[in-house]
Amino acid sequence: MTCEPLGDGLLLEPVSAVSSLAFVVAGVVIAVGYLRPLRGSRHEGAMSDGAATVTTGPRALGYPALVAGIGIGSFVEHGPDPAYADLAHDLPLLATLAFVAADSAAALTGRPRLWWWWALPTLALVPLIVLAPRAGDLAQVLVAVVAVALTRVRARAQPPARRRVGWAVSLLALGGLIGTLSRAGGPLCVPDSLWQGHAVWHVLAATALVVLAPVVQRRAGPVHTPEAGRDS
Repeated sequence: MTCEPLGDGLLLEPVSAVSSLAFVVAGVVIAVGYLRPLRGSRHEGAMSDGAATVTTGPRALGYPALVAGIGIGSFVEHGPDPAYADLAHDLPLLATLAFVAADSAAALTGRPRLWWWWALPTLALVPLIVLAPRAGDLAQVLVAVVAVALTRVRARAQPPARRRVGWAVSLLALGGLIGTLSRAGGPLCVPDSLWQGHAVWHVLAATALVVLAPVVQRRAGPVHTPEAGRDS
């Protein structure tokens, strides 16, 4: 439960709602970074960065689209909060976590990332989110743990990814700590203030996803070779 008191009008939790847009900004930043190699080129495809092959063009926009979706869903929940708010909030977050986990699994096994590796688990959990929200939250925590674990293993196997993974995990950990301590009744809870720990969590988590983007973008082959697969 967030510390911010509920208001009237379109935005029930104004600070948390507005800060949710950090994920939308993050998605745009990631998309621009992914498309940048296309400038001056007449085709889209795979570009080698020395450690792995990087896919560019519209096929590379799945991750930034999911990141932006987190912001939209979070805005819906903290803003107007309609009946479908839980699904709007949880679905893109769950999909992003599953996407990151699938990407790391693909890099570690030297196989191309297939869409159903992350889409099917996400869709399978939709009934749980709708019918048992608390169990749905626990499922998201489990997927997050798997995503972080696989990404850290990937970082150990691929030295170029270590610094970015380390920063991303640190930002997520700091944001999670501040968000937890800022819940209603927590030591960092300051009602009726622009300081809202949940908003800080939004900004730090969005930043972490941007930091992680070049790692997710890579289409690495077997972790001990520079061979690369194609993106899906």
